[in-house]
Amino acid sequence: MATSSEIVVEKSPNDKRLYRYIQLPNGLSALVVHDPDIGLPQHEHDEGSEDDEHDDDEETEDSDFDDEEESDAADDEEEETQGSTKAASQKKAAAAMCVRMGSFSDPNEAQGLAHFLEHMLFMGSTDFPDENEYDSYLSKRGGCSNAYTETEHTCYHFEVKRDCLKGALRRFSQFFVSPLVKAEAMEREVLAVDSEFNQVLQNDSCRLQQLQCHTSNPGHPFNRFFWGNKKSLADAVEKGVNLREQILKLYHDNYRGGSMKLVIIGGESLDILESWVLELFSSVKKGPLVNPDRGSELPIWKVGKLYWLEAVKDVHILDLSWTLPSLRKGYLKKAEDYLAHLLGHEGKGSLLFFLKARGWVTSISAGVGDEGMHRSSFAYIFGMSIHLTDFGLEKIHEIIGFVYQYLKLLRQNSPQEWIFKELQNIANMEFRYAEEQPQDDYAAELAEGLLVYPPKHVIYGDYAYDVWDAEFIKYVLDFFRPENMRVDVVTKSFQKSDDVQQEPWFGSRYVEKDIPSSLFELWKDPTEINVCLHLPAKNEFVPSDFSIRAEKAKCDLENAKPRCILDEPLMKIWYKLDNTFKLPRANTYFRITLRGGYSNLKKALLTELFIHLLKDELNEITYQASVAKLETSVSLYGDKLELKVYGFNDKLPVLLSKVLAMTKTFLPRDDRFMVIKEDMVRTLKNTNMKPLNHSSYLRLQVLCQSFWDVQEKLFLLNDLTLADLKAFIPDLLSQLYIEGLCHGNLLEEEALNISNIFRSNFSVKPLPFEMRHKEYVMCLPTAADLVRDVRVKNKLETNSVVELYFQIEPEEGTSLIKLKAVIDLFDELVEEPLFNQLRTKEQLGYVVDCSARVTYRIMGFCFRVQSSDYDPVYLQGRIDNFLNGVEELLDGLDDKSFESYRSGLIAKLLEKDPSLAYETSRFWGQITDKRYMFDMSEKEAEELRRIQKSDLIEWYHAYLRRPSPKCRRLSVRLWGCNTDWKDADSPVASAQVIKDLTSFKKSAKFYPSLC
Repeated sequence: MATSSEIVVEKSPNDKRLYRYIQLPNGLSALVVHDPDIGLPQHEHDEGSEDDEHDDDEETEDSDFDDEEESDAADDEEEETQGSTKAASQKKAAAAMCVRMGSFSDPNEAQGLAHFLEHMLFMGSTDFPDENEYDSYLSKRGGCSNAYTETEHTCYHFEVKRDCLKGALRRFSQFFVSPLVKAEAMEREVLAVDSEFNQVLQNDSCRLQQLQCHTSNPGHPFNRFFWGNKKSLADAVEKGVNLREQILKLYHDNYRGGSMKLVIIGGESLDILESWVLELFSSVKKGPLVNPDRGSELPIWKVGKLYWLEAVKDVHILDLSWTLPSLRKGYLKKAEDYLAHLLGHEGKGSLLFFLKARGWVTSISAGVGDEGMHRSSFAYIFGMSIHLTDFGLEKIHEIIGFVYQYLKLLRQNSPQEWIFKELQNIANMEFRYAEEQPQDDYAAELAEGLLVYPPKHVIYGDYAYDVWDAEFIKYVLDFFRPENMRVDVVTKSFQKSDDVQQEPWFGSRYVEKDIPSSLFELWKDPTEINVCLHLPAKNEFVPSDFSIRAEKAKCDLENAKPRCILDEPLMKIWYKLDNTFKLPRANTYFRITLRGGYSNLKKALLTELFIHLLKDELNEITYQASVAKLETSVSLYGDKLELKVYGFNDKLPVLLSKVLAMTKTFLPRDDRFMVIKEDMVRTLKNTNMKPLNHSSYLRLQVLCQSFWDVQEKLFLLNDLTLADLKAFIPDLLSQLYIEGLCHGNLLEEEALNISNIFRSNFSVKPLPFEMRHKEYVMCLPTAADLVRDVRVKNKLETNSVVELYFQIEPEEGTSLIKLKAVIDLFDELVEEPLFNQLRTKEQLGYVVDCSARVTYRIMGFCFRVQSSDYDPVYLQGRIDNFLNGVEELLDGLDDKSFESYRSGLIAKLLEKDPSLAYETSRFWGQITDKRYMFDMSEKEAEELRRIQKSDLIEWYHAYLRRPSPKCRRLSVRLWGCNTDWKDADSPVASAQVIKDLTSFKKSAKFYPSLC
């Protein structure tokens, strides 16, 4: 019998969900969540399935600019995968299980075993022995799944159509009761773990993390290899370790009720959900939580060392780490977040503001990371990641000196209650007006929360600034001393010396140096604090008005779609009042078309420089607003500056006014021009270092008429001067066209007032339609079979990629919805069998996927495989072999299975947007694509009800099977460093190899521009 505790889970007053915390006699803790928006299923058809699925991360290729360091930031083209147009109606059900066991539990002789175990639980159970039964079940029912292994826990989660929750739970529960761990599956899954490791082999942040593990004290839990690969697991076998025995021991020792936290989110009542937990999870083995002592009392790292790590990308990063005690129990005090707020601040008086002014630093982030290594049960690691300029790389000791000056300032100005209260206010309003997230993400977050917080604070814990404790902040601050600091420098400008060492798993080269004791003494107690360093001012953007506009407005509540409220030669504004989420938030998105911003390569680069410099100039203001949860995003798409201002709506017009006023009067300065240009050069050098990004870039380079090559951009950028930019800006802003969307907690008059802010700042002539940049996409010739071969950019990258693209039709006319419905249903049907065949069975590589591709509204379909073991010729042969078998797959699909897939896709299309942000994004995609079909998902769902299996077979024969004249394909083949490039020259039957891209594009035909 489960014990339903009397614990009341503290939740936002706006959260309509009901929560119940229960414990089973076997020790398993569960949180069942009734979500009224899921609705009660009309029927329960949760049995019957063959086939399979795997969670697919659809990627969106878009902006020139991306704030993520790891992204390739120079993909010029805005291209989106289909599937981003969800409509509001239903929500999915979801579940997650967190097991308190992770990589710290790996035996020394079989490193990566916990991660390998996570993989093996997907490979069948006693009740459901088929290897892909679980994934297949979810795939047919509009669902997906994933899992990840952390240092101290492993999390498994899924989401599924609401009426299939119990069937999914039946399969899911067996992971934790009776997994088979079949020997033959183990041999294949070792390769999957190895492919996953090869994905990150050239990732600088992963290399740094492994160096920090490798150089930690022997015997400490950090001193291991968390990922696992073929070598670490196969070596164990060679040393006589019985891997299956070890994996089962790890499972039986740790996968017990006392270690498990389960979350189920459904439309059923709490009583029914509780009964399912009891029925399905009572068989989990009873057992207390075992916490073996793992040497965690040892110091993590040697004192007084500086590590130089050779980077893969062209970067200079100074990484400072201080070891703190575990602060989990102090979550109501948030001392580490108080300090992160100040050390990572970007306003006047901050370290970043000061070091940027000197031209040494481009960004700083500070705080305790979310990953397990940084936030474990025995220690927190507080990190500062400082991105340096070339000049800053020479000033590392001075920069660390200024960090310690700022820390001295924090000690002298004892902790400030007003700063804590400001953070408390912001956290309280975030908690009260939290936006929902996708169901499986929320389930996983709650399950993780049960591991670290008391059940009553499983939601509130992250937001809780409940206890002001100045002494506790001082106590934590006292750990920020040089003798408790680790220093890493990640740079391409690696100092070659005799004492270069190699980290064994990634093969990274590094040098270990002693920090001179004289510097240590200087940092311990700096002789002065620079007068430019001081605490931040009060934040002017913290909102005070949280009233809901939908409660006042009567006339606009019936509008389910945005409507145009202003249409003038200069400006077009779309508007929708939110009446769904009823939170004090608004999203205002704008695209400002600039005169001649993309008409040639030089102008495109000058526009890009202007946008980067503008972002840099705006940062002080936009940072302050972002602390108060009012965000700004500035990006560039061709000749369009995209400005997004979104978050709590109270101060949104104030921020927008400041941003536009600064944009209007902005004049770049020489010192910032040099820094930003250097940063742009570095970004371009780093573009296409990731093979999957590179293959997409190469495909778009063929398809898009105006596509500026990265090398051409780099060559011309070197010659551009500040004088060029200053001469260019007035013309760039002399004629504009603005299209925008105001969506959320705004009345129509407020939206019109926002349009007036634009008008008052830009009293310029409208930019007529014919002067705006148009993108033209190549119309591949009838029966085209094109091949493009290119080598990987990074000479040490072992991964090869094949991206096989089929061009379908332009998105226009009455057939658009039917064609989209057929393509999306084909994707649903084929994605999982493709994954099962090419990854699970053939183990070609970690990434195996397929998806619709829409390139400026020209429809296409793509198959992709990335592999570090096979060359592109072989990979393409395997994709072709799979494609040849698709007819048999479709023919063999019985009516019941077809209906499962179809109703699963309909459920996906009609899935309720989790938050205002998702709904805005859906509307904005329709506006930027110039489609304006705001109910596209509903129309597609309606069309799907009429689609028959014969429609899919007919489409497949027409567009994907040669020799059909409509089968037009482009194969992009990216060759890894360990493949034989000579094989690229071996003749390909019937294929045309693109040797000279420029002349090929000159003779090509292009579709008329649609957006």
